[in-house]
Order: sequence, then C-alpha cells, then structure tokens
Amino acid sequence: MKKFSEFRIGDSFYSTCSISDKELEEYLKFSRVKNAFLKDKQKGEQQLVSGRAILSRMEGEFTRLNQIYGNDIIFLGTDGDPEWKNRNTRFIKSFYTDQVLKLKFTVSQKEDVDDEFGKILVDYEGTTQDDELVVIAKKNIYRIKKEPPR
Repeated sequence: MKKFSEFRIGDSFYSTCSISDKELEEYLKFSRVKNAFLKDKQKGEQQLVSGRAILSRMEGEFTRLNQIYGNDIIFLGTDGDPEWKNRNTRFIKSFYTDQVLKLKFTVSQKEDVDDEFGKILVDYEGTTQDDELVVIAKKNIYRIKKEPPR
C-alpha cells in the first residue's frame, strides 16, 4: 500500500475484471435500474452491461489494488473536465457480460486538504481484451488519510 506522500501525478495502476450475468442481475436488482436494453437477453447470449455497473466495478477494483487497499480512503465524487463541457465520463463502446475489462487508473491530481487528509483525483480507463476503448472517467475524487492505519 502506498501512503499519500508516495502518490505522484501520472502514477498508473492496472487491473482486469469481468462482470458475469449473475453479478449484473444482482447489481440491477440492488440499484433498481430499469432499462429496456438490459432486459432483452436471449438465453445463452451475453448481456449488455449498464454504464453505472461498469463504473461501480471499476471503483471496486480501484479500492482493491495493492497500492490502495489498506488506506483510509473515501470516494467524494467527480469533477467535470472543462474539455468535455464539465462532464467526467464517456462511454465509447458497448460492453457485455463475461468480456474482459482491462483497467488503467492514473493519478491526475494530488492536493493537501489538511494535516490529516489529502485528496487524489484518479482517471479511469477501461478497454476490452482486444484493446478497444470502452469507457473513460476523469477526475474521480478520493479523500485519503495521510498516514494509513497501522
């Protein structure tokens, strides 16, 4: 696990994951998302994964990284990107259950908050196993304790 003082702008961390049909069903049940595109699945077909489900998994994977896990860290929100009219996420390509999602997390900003906490902004990027870009989410804001628990 890295301490706040060890994070540098431009640091990148990597992971891979997939979302199964069962996991997507559990997410949709919990979130109560109702979308016609998400219910027209034929038996044996891969199912379209909702954007929020992808982002939720990406954040979960981020918090499980060896460099992150163990820190007192909390997601505070997102800031828009001025180049994107203050939006922070773009879905580029459809993503389906059981596809592999290759993840890249890059520290794009780092700020002191006070003596106890700092803030890091992390850009997410997800691509398929064939290196086709699926999603970009910029400026995901995390508050992180400067000295992790012992």
